[in-house]
Amino acid sequence: MDERKVALITGGTRGIGKEIAKEFAKNGYDIIINFVSDNTDIKNLEEEFKQIGSKAIFIKADVSNFNSCEKMVTQAIEIFGKIDTLVNNAGITKDNLLMRMKQDEFDKVIDINLKGVFNVTKQVVPYMLKKREGTIINLSSVVGICGNAGQCNYSASKAGIIGFTKSLAKEVASRNIRVNAVAPGFIATDMTEVLSDTIKENISTQIPLKRMGEAKEVAKVVRFLASNDASYITGQVINIDGGMVM
Repeated sequence: MDERKVALITGGTRGIGKEIAKEFAKNGYDIIINFVSDNTDIKNLEEEFKQIGSKAIFIKADVSNFNSCEKMVTQAIEIFGKIDTLVNNAGITKDNLLMRMKQDEFDKVIDINLKGVFNVTKQVVPYMLKKREGTIINLSSVVGICGNAGQCNYSASKAGIIGFTKSLAKEVASRNIRVNAVAPGFIATDMTEVLSDTIKENISTQIPLKRMGEAKEVAKVVRFLASNDASYITGQVINIDGGMVM
């Protein structure tokens, strides 16, 4: 069991999170996949990861709830005995112009996107400190760097993740724990699939590479940051955006 590394991915049953989980599974990791929706088709997902050849466990937990995160990490440690890599991916959007944004729309996004990163990381870091190694990759966004109209809540949460990443990287570097962030741009997922072709074309004109990214392109960078190939990289934010932000 100790020979295989273990990765915990929050929000790992769909979109970018699922691709990240699959990328780690394909590269010899056992996986803990966090989810929150009762509608998640766990049986099919279990079969999918079984076909890859990875042991995958699915744990329901609300990342915005500190106690729920504590139970999730405790359960994961009981099963695998360790967590080598943590990927804080869980996130939501509740877009609105500030003048129309409700307090709940702001609070919910901050609670899940930013406080969720604190809640899960707070539980995992002690095990990494004891082991004197580990990698943490946090999912930020290009809008956390450059902002976006109608996304004050989302942009604030993603900018907060960058500050969290850099601060924690300085705190734990002496214990051989590396902490980095990735900042995806427009990535084709089920969330963007509902957009019209016209909107997609307009988005593409803002991107020097003239296309949306794919979830697997994000997943490969995340896996690289967790690998020994990135052993001298910490406290960094890697944009995966086709050149949108330079």
